[in-house]
Amino acid sequence: MAKTEVFDTDPTVIAKAKELKREMKKLLRTIEEEDDFSVQTIDQLQLALSALKQAKTKKTAKSSSLEMLETVSCPDEFRCPLSNELMRDPVVLASGQTYDKLFIQKWLSSGNRTCPKTKQVLSHTGLTPNLLISDMISKWCKTVGVETVNQYQSNHVTEEKAVTVSDREILNTLLCKVSSSNLQDQKSAAKKLRLLTRNGTVFRALFGESSDEITRLVNPLLHGCQDEHLQEDVITTLLNISIHDDNNKKLVCENPNVIPLLIDALRRGTVATRSNAAAAIFTLSALDSNKVIIGKSGVLKPLIDLLEEGNPLAIKDVAAAIFTLCIAHENRSRAVKDGAVRVLGKKISDGLYVDELLAILAMLVTHWKAVEELGELGGVFWLLKITRESECKRNKENAIVILHTICFSDRTKWKEIKEEESSHGTITRLAREGTSRAQRKANGILDRLRKAMNLTHTA
Repeated sequence: MAKTEVFDTDPTVIAKAKELKREMKKLLRTIEEEDDFSVQTIDQLQLALSALKQAKTKKTAKSSSLEMLETVSCPDEFRCPLSNELMRDPVVLASGQTYDKLFIQKWLSSGNRTCPKTKQVLSHTGLTPNLLISDMISKWCKTVGVETVNQYQSNHVTEEKAVTVSDREILNTLLCKVSSSNLQDQKSAAKKLRLLTRNGTVFRALFGESSDEITRLVNPLLHGCQDEHLQEDVITTLLNISIHDDNNKKLVCENPNVIPLLIDALRRGTVATRSNAAAAIFTLSALDSNKVIIGKSGVLKPLIDLLEEGNPLAIKDVAAAIFTLCIAHENRSRAVKDGAVRVLGKKISDGLYVDELLAILAMLVTHWKAVEELGELGGVFWLLKITRESECKRNKENAIVILHTICFSDRTKWKEIKEEESSHGTITRLAREGTSRAQRKANGILDRLRKAMNLTHTA
């Protein structure tokens, strides 16, 4: 079989080549069909040919070193024992063994104080450049035609991103156990994955390389495993993976298995599982695209139910998840429909978690149904009380924001607001001393009440 050309494998080069070929065909047709074609047409044809040649030459040069490294057998003494790859910055450890600097630094920064190869306890953690090996590697690279790259300058690899062969083997072994039919193996592996993804970024990054790894992680839950401890470890591992970066958040959220499992965990898990499931939803919702996906999944109802239960270990994570999801306007109507206003109102009126829940209510009140429900729940009374008595400026602000919306939407509440103002001067005081937003809303209410009074006198 003939060797595959560069054009056959690189999408960018394929597209460029097709574009150039179309241009060349057009120019050739002009030369063939027109007797008086211009010299400029020939020049354009030559330029297109030159560009085609340059694209192929550039791609070949770019990939040659990588191809050489893949096909040429690297001497074992030039390989780092940790990464099993050609060393770029060889250094000597106190044990006398040579490692690639990036990978041995990662080993040491993880708290290890032994030599990975000999298991010898290190007298110190200093690293000495191995100039001899470095020179030998440089000469070998020149001999086989491989471009040398010193200290990772070309690809900006950081210690945090360094992944060893051993790391990959550990992850694969644990995922095999999690996917096995033995419950004890599943539980043991899930516990280790939870700890590994909690304590460092490497394993979180490894999960971010493929959605398949996430599917392998949740496999036992997909097959109906009812063990609460296994569920807790898997759900917590999903949370740890999601924390890593935006790529992980996107990968986890778009895996079709994850959100249904998080919803299930909110409904039937241990308190820790339910709290971590809510925390995972909060973390995933940091991406705007994820807010839409999660909102459509029906997750708000179990979150609101968990909020109503009021378990102190879970309620802050639940509130954070609801708040973040409701930043997306379409999720506000879903939250109102699923009963959020009633639950929030009851908690706030009882003086529970007012800071967190009032912020959510201030967003939901933009929906007309929320205003209507607040009126039925007697919300004006406790909102005015918060505005009058709370020492927290943010709570006063959120309360007056809600009252402002009610005042402009439901004139039947004007009397109650006017009586509060007459008795305590609450709104006037906030218009003078509140945050800038609170002052605007308070002045808006006062202006509305004055206009209403003027209309009454006129009548």
